[in-house]
Amino acid sequence: MKKMIGFNKGVNFGGWLSQCDYSKEHLDTFITENDFKIAASWGIDHIRVPFDYNILENKDGSYREEGFAYLTMAVNACRANGLNLILDLHKTAGFSFDYYGEDENGFFDSEEYQERFYRLWEEVARRYGKLVPNVAFELLNEVTDASFIDAWNRIAKECIRRIRAIAPDIIILVGSYYNNSASTVQYLDEPYDENVFYNMHCYEPLKFTHQGAYWTDAIIPEERMAFEESVTSEEYFEELFSTAVAKAENHGTGLYCGEYGCIDVVSPEDTVKWYRTINAVFRKHDIGRAAWNYKRMDFGLSDDRLNGVHDELVKLL
Repeated sequence: MKKMIGFNKGVNFGGWLSQCDYSKEHLDTFITENDFKIAASWGIDHIRVPFDYNILENKDGSYREEGFAYLTMAVNACRANGLNLILDLHKTAGFSFDYYGEDENGFFDSEEYQERFYRLWEEVARRYGKLVPNVAFELLNEVTDASFIDAWNRIAKECIRRIRAIAPDIIILVGSYYNNSASTVQYLDEPYDENVFYNMHCYEPLKFTHQGAYWTDAIIPEERMAFEESVTSEEYFEELFSTAVAKAENHGTGLYCGEYGCIDVVSPEDTVKWYRTINAVFRKHDIGRAAWNYKRMDFGLSDDRLNGVHDELVKLL
């Protein structure tokens, strides 16, 4: 399977330019240039930066230079620390993966919202599209419903066509429905060109990685389980990724896992076991990946709770 050179092991800077209160104080302080330096010391090769459309756009669709300044800071900080960068549009006008916390809908049926999406990516491409091979674009975070897939395949193709007029060689990541599930990669269209890679996320088994989660009705927050009880093994992940791996191989491209991780309810020791197991399969198939999350957001790898296992854990990313 094709390998995404320069995007082998990374970490997410989630909660900075997305899933936040958007205040200037937060945007200026949650992530600073020193955080890029710290992350680089972990031995990773890239950062994934989720950003929301309203960081870069005003309500009328015009652009906010102060918003783009944060992406430019990320570009420069990555360059200064020998890191590559994935720019991930986490929320677009009319759609968010977060049913519970966002009032965004209508994107997949609205030509107006779709045109706004295309124009935003054209603007991002004009500003950062020449930064090959150090920057990559992720079109949209976690398409949710299966009913969206036909529209999403069409929208992704048109968006890539427009980006290619500006940035012909930049790597572009495309994920499928059920929140970038590995099992749904098979329903994506064939890659637009040789620089398009399939994208997935993995928090499986959810009852283990999200035990205690308070923001979803997919699990019972009071239930707890140890790693051994979750029946997780390399064979488990081999099976889980099998159709995605086959899809990528059949179309001459590769796979990238933009998010994976364990909630802070999971013990440090079990967190290490889970990372060791899933990463063995990532490495076997040359699947690039970025762990969720650098700090806080209920998954923080730099949080104090992991101090006793931190050195071991970051080696497993």
